[in-house]
Amino acid sequence: MNKQEIKESIQNTFEIEAAAIGALSKSVDQEVLATLVEKIGEKKGNVIVTGCGTSGTAAKKIVHSLSCVSVPAVFLSPSDAIHGSMGIITDKDIVIVISKGGNTKELTNLLDSIKAQGAFIVGVGEKEESKIGDYSNLFVKIAVEKEPDPFNMLATASTLAVISTFDTVCIALMTYTGFTKEQFGINHPSGAVGDRLLGK
Repeated sequence: MNKQEIKESIQNTFEIEAAAIGALSKSVDQEVLATLVEKIGEKKGNVIVTGCGTSGTAAKKIVHSLSCVSVPAVFLSPSDAIHGSMGIITDKDIVIVISKGGNTKELTNLLDSIKAQGAFIVGVGEKEESKIGDYSNLFVKIAVEKEPDPFNMLATASTLAVISTFDTVCIALMTYTGFTKEQFGINHPSGAVGDRLLGK
């Protein structure tokens, strides 16, 4: 593989991922997202987000973004959950379960316990016709045409699509909850963002 071929691969990835993000405004059901914003905005409990592998990494990013806008959120490790951590869930909570195919065993093993605790379950993935979809009170369908890798298997464009979709939820929540710049300064007092917010 020469340098030109490397550059062509890089360009191809940029183009496929950009197209995946660009298609979301038409492919994702915005009525479902609006319902999710309202549900989270009620703030009756915590938002608990779980996922495995790359979906777990996306879940952690979503938790961080929600926390930045004063929505109490926590990442639940699927492996820890079945060894006692499930006890953090209450009937006031929203549990977001992220799985591209909707049948990830480590996550489906949690569903009966989550349901028994009375939490509101939000499934996120490509297949509503899946076990996670069946258990969900609300399902956010996020699908991309393809991943940019040669095997169409590496979760890249699809992961960005999930993160981008939840960015829209977080930003809508800022308006829905009346989140202020002053609150942002309290939540994020350090770094370049903190300096800007606090006028340093």
